[in-house]
Amino acid sequence: MILRLSIFLAILTAGSVRADSEGPPIRTFTETKVMSDETRLVVQLLETVHYNNEQMEQKAFRTLLTDYMAQLDTHRLFFLDSDRSFFLNTYGKSLGNDLREKGSLEAPFHIYATYHARATERIDWILEQLEGPFEFASENSHLVVRTSGEADEDGTPPAVLPTEFDFDVDEDYVFDRSEVDWPTDGSQADDLWRRRIKFELIENLLNDKPVEESREIVHQRYERLAKNLDEIGESEIQELFLSTLARMYDPHSTFFSADTLEDFSISMRLSLVGIGALLAHEDGYCVIKELIPGGPASLSKQLNPNDRIVEVAQGSKEPIDVIGMNLRKVVNLIRGDKGTEVRLTVLPADAADSSVRKTIALQRDVVQLNASRASAEIIEVPGPDKTVAIGVIDVPSFYGPVEEVDLSEKDRKSATQDVEELLVKLTQAGVAGVVLDLRTNGGGLLSEAVDMTGLFIRQGPVVQVRDSNGQIYVKPDLDPKIAYDGPLMVLTSRFSASASEIVAGALQNYGRALIIGNSSTHGKGTVQAVLEMKAFIPRQFFADSQKTGAAKLTVQKFYLPNGFSTQNKGVIPDLSLPSIDDYLPIGESDLPNAMAWDTIRPARFNGFNVRPELLNDLKTHSLGRQNSLEEFQFLHRRIDWFREKQEEKAISLNLETRRTQKVIDEAFREEMDAEQAKLAAHNFTSSEVLLNSVMKDKVSEASGTDAQEEVTVAANGTEEATAAEDDEGPPAFDIHLRESLRILVDALDESRNPDDWIETETLTAHSATAPKSPATLR
Repeated sequence: MILRLSIFLAILTAGSVRADSEGPPIRTFTETKVMSDETRLVVQLLETVHYNNEQMEQKAFRTLLTDYMAQLDTHRLFFLDSDRSFFLNTYGKSLGNDLREKGSLEAPFHIYATYHARATERIDWILEQLEGPFEFASENSHLVVRTSGEADEDGTPPAVLPTEFDFDVDEDYVFDRSEVDWPTDGSQADDLWRRRIKFELIENLLNDKPVEESREIVHQRYERLAKNLDEIGESEIQELFLSTLARMYDPHSTFFSADTLEDFSISMRLSLVGIGALLAHEDGYCVIKELIPGGPASLSKQLNPNDRIVEVAQGSKEPIDVIGMNLRKVVNLIRGDKGTEVRLTVLPADAADSSVRKTIALQRDVVQLNASRASAEIIEVPGPDKTVAIGVIDVPSFYGPVEEVDLSEKDRKSATQDVEELLVKLTQAGVAGVVLDLRTNGGGLLSEAVDMTGLFIRQGPVVQVRDSNGQIYVKPDLDPKIAYDGPLMVLTSRFSASASEIVAGALQNYGRALIIGNSSTHGKGTVQAVLEMKAFIPRQFFADSQKTGAAKLTVQKFYLPNGFSTQNKGVIPDLSLPSIDDYLPIGESDLPNAMAWDTIRPARFNGFNVRPELLNDLKTHSLGRQNSLEEFQFLHRRIDWFREKQEEKAISLNLETRRTQKVIDEAFREEMDAEQAKLAAHNFTSSEVLLNSVMKDKVSEASGTDAQEEVTVAANGTEEATAAEDDEGPPAFDIHLRESLRILVDALDESRNPDDWIETETLTAHSATAPKSPATLR
């Protein structure tokens, strides 16, 4: 398991306390000389080394105070609005000087201490509300918590004091409070928390938890939150505060404490035991940010980016609720010995209701970060007159040899070499065109991206890199050899990021490929560098054994050969297809403080545009299919349903309403699964094309099995296999790939010579002003 580059405070959606209560004692913190030096250095590095190369203005430090409070109290329920005013009045004018000149952490320590005090008192209030036993009354519409109270002075037992959570009332819980004000007083906070507790209880009840168990789950969750708060120390507070400061420059800059830096170093090694996922902490949830190709999580095909992990279980043991748990603790629960089982209960990213749960069992294994190889298949696509064979190459990442690990030449794996081998096999098999599938490719080695682009172009610049001083470096393909000069399409999505955007954008600049995908790619066009603090702090100020942190700062930006940045806007496809991904907040532009798109001078290259007449014809044919084919009616129903759910900002706290809605949602999902299974029966015929090394492994494995799987490998490396059906969910039905293949067949019908697809005038002398608009297919 790879730990996220920064550790956030493990906070649930927490709440405020009464303004008139005395509260627990305020915690005190001690700032070391090294911490002060680190803080001062981070400010200096941000203002001089970061790509923006800008000094923070005075008003930015006031924003920093409220941003930091919001990082601690994500849903603005713990602090009071009076706290915000107090901290702005106390530190708003002096914070810039305190950080630049002294490296003082007085402000973040004071803010956290206040947060801790209010959170502790609020948790005490919550636990008091949750004192049992629980019981349902009046036809299951009221959940009554009976508390004992205190005896009278004469020793008379008190009357039972009921606390009612009325599930029959039509009221809502606003689950996204990131843009609203903090509560003005304790009574307003009490009402918010009453709704919050109802919300959590309902989620458990909807997942078939008994009443008493539901109460216990929520009770334990807040006991754990209280313990987590007590365990937060100076280094964690410094890390969160300085990361908040760094992210004011851009979302990829951050600060690592010494412990987090050590975890980051582990993640940079090529091999580790776990499930192969990159995790982050967001709004109290452990969130899957990336799946590492070749890891158990990726190979399971059951987990997706932005899924939220809510429970972790070891093998057959009882699951542990991890909502609100410190990220490092969650990671330790997921990590384990090779071959052991871990069960994750997740809230899917595309779930219509926050009560939806899915449990996935995974076998921990050694995750080689370059282990997932490029793969290919030949798909028989029905054309106007006959079936057309198209080759599809899936490139999950731009992997390559790492000198420290791949010491043996025969063990070195390169994405470019693998794709080149597959291109040769596809050409020998007589395919009419090739699709390069980069939809799940989050990036990798820049050198591999440059080399892979070179497989399809004669020579020329592939990417330009600009640093904070304005210096531009061009990274060209110098090899005149072309591995494939036939018809080419690149398939992208909102998950195509970094190096994959460079490949797609460069091939588009050269007019070498049709680009098909979501409305744009991810839009990460920046480069980060990790600067360890010990390199800047004089040695006499810390012992040799003392660890220091590091700043990860954005220092460069990528630009395509035509001078367009890939940052923020990504690569705009020639034709875009409707997708749920366009309604998910998964792109660079969805991140706060994302750096802007811009342009630089174009490099010297012979670039071309695809002919507008061809694109219009392809769009017309595709729209005709979208209006007539059953699979697109299915797709639009899913998108419309999901978009409607995404627009909801509050959720009902009426139990029967939620139960009814859950039945409706489950019925819709079952209907969609059944429809997908029906459509999948009409999947195009396909056969795998194997790399030589993979083919040898397949034959070896097959010869050692008891015929559970029959494998036939032909001389050209194609494989036909018959295996047991996967019982998890409906069979795969890839609408976007199917339509992309049809679009390619339409282009082939126009001409099988890709030179006929492009305009004759080059783009070399054209000025880069704005990215072209895609021919959107809706």
